[in-house]
Amino acid sequence: MTNHVLAMTEQQHVSVVCFCFGRYSESLYALFSLGGLFYLFSGARTVAMIMLALSGSARSNGALNAGYICFEALLQAYDAAIQKKRPMALVTGFLRSTFVFLPFFAFQAYGYLNICVHGDTDELRPWCKAKLPLLYSFIQSHYWGVGFLRYFQVKQLPNFLLASPALSLAVYSIVHYTKLLHQLFQSTSIHEQIIAIVDGRLVEAHESSDVATVLKSEISTGLHNKKQGNTEVKKRKSVAASAASAASLDGNTSTGRIVGDNKDECPLLVLPFILHLTFMTFTAFFVMHVQVSTRFLSASPPIYWAASRILAPARGGSCKRWGYFIIVYFVAYILLGSLLFPNFYPFT
Repeated sequence: MTNHVLAMTEQQHVSVVCFCFGRYSESLYALFSLGGLFYLFSGARTVAMIMLALSGSARSNGALNAGYICFEALLQAYDAAIQKKRPMALVTGFLRSTFVFLPFFAFQAYGYLNICVHGDTDELRPWCKAKLPLLYSFIQSHYWGVGFLRYFQVKQLPNFLLASPALSLAVYSIVHYTKLLHQLFQSTSIHEQIIAIVDGRLVEAHESSDVATVLKSEISTGLHNKKQGNTEVKKRKSVAASAASAASLDGNTSTGRIVGDNKDECPLLVLPFILHLTFMTFTAFFVMHVQVSTRFLSASPPIYWAASRILAPARGGSCKRWGYFIIVYFVAYILLGSLLFPNFYPFT
């Protein structure tokens, strides 16, 4: 009886936090995640930091959004090292990332204090004795059966089929943009790409690409610190110019260019998005209840970039047929999901 009460208490701690952010937290998680990324790549880093932290308050996986701040901090630190300055960006990046993780840490501390320290029983729960006592991980594993390959059962095949459209689109976007990044790395050095980003050339040159809407930004504002007449700056500008001019080398050789008017090109800024989506997709397929992929991956921009690429009017044949399928799936997801999910049917 005591264990049953403790189990209810543990799960109620999770439910209370979710309820505080609405009837269900996934929509708020997506809102704060996408909004935070928009502001981050628009240069409003304080607003971005707050919104990404709120995404971690809505869903625990929102804490992973700190990776985008870390990526930006690394670019800033590299830029500072080139100019032989102190890489203070690493300090600010660490502080901002820690702020994004604060809601996750606060929730774990809240659960530990209420159940392990101030609990009504002398018998400690197993997770209280762990070196890293994580309440949510214990609940997922102990009560929900979450774990590596634990969902790979014959009876779960319908759920794998249910998740297949979202997972397929995620895998497609990962493969597509990984290939483009591979071409990018073959065509020029990472150093030249970073300098191009710093000097604000790379994003501008991608205005016609299928990721331009998200990545057209002022990220270079925080990375760029020019000084007129400084020979080092002039050298960096020449490197950036050579990186940007690579687009004009050979119009028939895709690997011989970095940027240009080709819609099948992407800048280095896509890298953190693909790394994040790859980790999320792997976790959703091999560790979690696979059907939640339909909402778990909903806050990842590459999925929408890939969908828009397939739906592009210039594409025909099989791409056009897949485009119709994507539209039907998205509409059905909204209409059917709105009916099935609140009535506790296994939709997602």
